[in-house]
Amino acid sequence: MTGLPLLLLLWFLPPTSEKRSLTRCVLTTSLQILEDYYRPGDLIIGGNLPLATIVLSSNSLRFRKDPFQHLLPILIRPKKYQQFLALVFAVTEVNKDVVLLPNITLGFHIYDNHQIERKNSLISLSLLSTRGRMVPGYVCDNQGTLLSVIGGLSSKSSRQMASIFSIFKVPQLGVGFEFSQGERTVYPSFLRINPKEFPQYVGLVQLLLYFQWNWVGLLAPESDDGEHFISSLMPMLKEREICLAFTEKLKLDFLVYTKLKLLHIFKTWSKAEVIILFGDSISITNILAVMNVHEQWTKTSFCKVWILTSHWKVSMMGSQDLLKDINPFHGALHFRDHTGDISEFSHFILSLDPLNPQEDIFLPQWWERVFECKFYKPDEIVPHQQKACTGKENIQNLPTYVFEIGMTGESYNIYNAIYALAHALHAMYGSGPQPALTRLGKKISKVRSWQILYYLRTVLFNNSAGDEISLSENALGSAHFDLLNWVFLLNKSFVPIKVGKIDPRAPSGKDFTINPDAIVWATKKKPFPRCGMKRCQAGERRRVPEGNPVCCYQCDSCPEGTISNQTDAAHCEPCPEDQYPNKIKDQCITKKIHFLSYQEILGYTLASIALFLSLITSAVLVIFRKHHDTPIVKANNRDLTYILLISLLLCFLCSFLFIGQPGKLTCLLQQSAFAILFSLAVSSVLAKTVIVVLAFMATKPGNRTRKLFGKPLSNFIVLSCPLVQAILCATWLLMSPPFPNLDFHSLFGETILECKQGSVLMFYIVLAYLGFLALVSFTMAFLARKLPDSFNEAKFITFSMLVFCSVWITFLPTYLSTKGKSMVAVEIFSILASAAALLACIFFPKCYIIMLRPSLNCRENIRRTKNL
Repeated sequence: MTGLPLLLLLWFLPPTSEKRSLTRCVLTTSLQILEDYYRPGDLIIGGNLPLATIVLSSNSLRFRKDPFQHLLPILIRPKKYQQFLALVFAVTEVNKDVVLLPNITLGFHIYDNHQIERKNSLISLSLLSTRGRMVPGYVCDNQGTLLSVIGGLSSKSSRQMASIFSIFKVPQLGVGFEFSQGERTVYPSFLRINPKEFPQYVGLVQLLLYFQWNWVGLLAPESDDGEHFISSLMPMLKEREICLAFTEKLKLDFLVYTKLKLLHIFKTWSKAEVIILFGDSISITNILAVMNVHEQWTKTSFCKVWILTSHWKVSMMGSQDLLKDINPFHGALHFRDHTGDISEFSHFILSLDPLNPQEDIFLPQWWERVFECKFYKPDEIVPHQQKACTGKENIQNLPTYVFEIGMTGESYNIYNAIYALAHALHAMYGSGPQPALTRLGKKISKVRSWQILYYLRTVLFNNSAGDEISLSENALGSAHFDLLNWVFLLNKSFVPIKVGKIDPRAPSGKDFTINPDAIVWATKKKPFPRCGMKRCQAGERRRVPEGNPVCCYQCDSCPEGTISNQTDAAHCEPCPEDQYPNKIKDQCITKKIHFLSYQEILGYTLASIALFLSLITSAVLVIFRKHHDTPIVKANNRDLTYILLISLLLCFLCSFLFIGQPGKLTCLLQQSAFAILFSLAVSSVLAKTVIVVLAFMATKPGNRTRKLFGKPLSNFIVLSCPLVQAILCATWLLMSPPFPNLDFHSLFGETILECKQGSVLMFYIVLAYLGFLALVSFTMAFLARKLPDSFNEAKFITFSMLVFCSVWITFLPTYLSTKGKSMVAVEIFSILASAAALLACIFFPKCYIIMLRPSLNCRENIRRTKNL
C-alpha cells in the first residue's frame, strides 16, 4: 500500500528535461518575423531600434493570418540606421579598451522593430528569452547574460518596454518620459539617456526673446508627448508675454482630413511668420505634403521660419526624389541633442563594406536604400533602368539630410549609454568588496543585471569627446542642446549649420548662446513676427486695448515724471526725487540745485543794489556825523538819526544773508536779523515821530512835556520795541527754527534749496508785529504831518511809512505765489525798497540842505520856521 502514494507523487512531479524539450507551449512563430543582428559576448547588450518601416498594403491583406507574415515591402530609414551603428561602434570600442573592462567581452543582440508597437513587446520578451524560444527569464544554452537593453526611442515605446523589463529588473536605457512620483516605483530599472526637455523649452523661449518675436504658431501631435509639450511651454510663453497665433494638435495618421486641416491652418494663419513644430516622423510627413500642396495652389513659396524641437528628425526615404519636399524647411532653426566630436565614428562608417556585412543583415538593405541601387548575384541579369550596387559607392557623397557621417545627437546618446554601462561594470567589479568576475567555460558567473542599477545611477565619467556623462532616472546629466540652422544650398544640398547651443550648467546669461550672423533665413531677412509691428521704444509704455491679447498692445508716452529705458516696457518707472526725466523720457537726469546765487543776473543785480544802498547810507551817516553840530542835525535828535541810519545800513546788508547757497547758519539768521533790524528802524522812526509831537506840545506856554518825557520816552521806544521782536525771534528759534530744505517737486527739472520757515505761525507773528509797528508809526506821522516843524519831518516820515507799508502789504501775496529764488528775490526787493524809502524820504531832503543849501542850515531859519 505504501507504493501507491509514491506512484501518485511521481505522477505529479515536473517532467524531466527530455520531456520539457518536447513541450510545444512556447511562442516560436512570432519570432520568425523579427530581424536581428547578434554578436556573442560574455555580457549581452540588447537593442530594440526603429531601423525600417513596413509598408502595409490593404489589397494584399485578407485577415486570415498574421498580417506581418505577409511578404511586405520594408523601407529602411537611413538616419535611423546610424543609431544602430553607434551601438555597434561603442561596443567595439569598449572591447578594445583593455583598462575599462580587461576580462570581459561585450556582445549585442539588436532587433529592428519596424516602428510597430506590437513588435516592442515581442522583442522585449525575446531578449529576455533563449534565442529562438520565447521563455522569458530562463537561460538554457550558452548565450551570454543579458546585461542591459538599449531601446525605446520614443516615450511611448519606452513605457511599453519598461513595463516588461522592470518586472525582471533589467536596466533599460532609452528615450525617457517625464516620471511622476508613482512611476518611479513602477519602472525602477528605466534610465533615461536623452537630456531633460525643460532646458530645451527654456532655450526656445530665450530664442523668441532674443529675436523679439511675440506672435508665433504652435503645432504638436495629438499624443501624450504633444500634450506634455503644450502644457509645459504655454505657461512659459505666457509668463514672457509671447502670444500664440494658433495652437493646433495633429492626429498621427496620413488621413486626408488631417492634411485638409493643416491646409486650412496655413491659409488662415498665414500671418504667423514663425511656427514652432513639435512632431515625429508621421506628423512631419503630413506637414511636408501639405506645404507642397499649399505652394502648388497658391503659386507662392511657403516662406516661414520653423522652430523645430529635438523630436524632429530629417529622415528621408531616399536621396533625390524628396529633396524638393524638404525645401520649405530651408532656414529652419532646430534644437537637437548635443553631440560631441567622435572622429573615430566617421572612420568606422566609412569602413562599412556591404559585400562583407559580417552578419549585419541591415547593412545591405540600408546601402540599397541610400544609394538607390540593388545588389544582384553574379549570375543575375540587371533589369532595365535598374542600377546595380557595386559596394564601392562613397558614403561621403550622401546628402546630409539623408545620412550624416558625423554622429547625431541620438546616436551620441546611445554611444554614451554603452560607455555608461562599461563604467558601471568597472565600478562594480574593478574596485570595492564585490567579488571578481569568474568564468565557467564561456559564461560569466555571478553577474545579475539588477546589480548594475545602483552603479548606473551613480556613474560619472568624461567620454572621449571631453563631455561629462552621468545617468539617472530623470535624464542624461549633460543636458546640452545644439541649435542648428537647416540651409538649402545652391548645389542642391540640405545641410545643418550650428548657430547656437543650450548649456543649463553654464552661468546665468551664458546658458543660451547664439550667432545670429550665421543664420540663413527663409524670408531672406530676419522676420519680425509680432501682433503689432510697432514696438514701444524707450520713453513709451505698453497699453493693451480691452479684449486683445497681451502682446497686441499699443504704445503710449510715459506720464510726466516717469521714464522707461527698455523696449516694450510694461510700466514707466518714476525718477528718484533728485532726478527728472529727459525730453524723450528714456533716462533720468540729476536736477540742478536751484537757489539765488551771486553768479546769475538776478542775484548779481540785487547784491549790487544792496551794496550801493549800503554805501549811500554810509555816506549819509558820514555827512550827518561831519555836520552833527549844525542846527538841522541837532533839531532832529542826533541820537535817533544815527540809530536809524545804522539800522538802515544793517537792513541793506542783511540782504546778503538771502543770496547764495543756504546753509544752516544763514537760515537761522535770515528772518531773525531782518525782523529785529527792521523793528529797530521802525522803532527809531516811531520815536522821531513822538519827538515831533512832544516838540509841538512844548511850544505851548507852561508845558514841560518834552523836557520830562522826550528823551526817556524815545529811548524806551527804541529799546523796547526791538526787544519784543528779539524775544519773538528767540522763541521761534527755540521752538521750531528755520532749516535748509530740498524741494524736489515745485519746479520741473530743478531742486529748490531753500530755507524752510520751521514754524510758519511764528514767521507770520514776526511779520505781524513788524507791520503793527509800521502801522503805529504811519498813524502817528499822519496825525502829526501838519504840525509846525523845522523841516516838516513828520510829512517826510508819513510818506516814507506809506511807501514802507505799501511794499510789505504787496509782499505777502507775491511771496506766497512764488517759488525758489523768485520768492527769495521778492523778500530781498521788499527789504531794499522799504529801507530805501525810509532813507530817501527822511534823509535826502536834509542832505540836500546840508550839502547844497547850507544857507538854510542856520538857527534863524529854524526859529523863523517855528514862529510861522
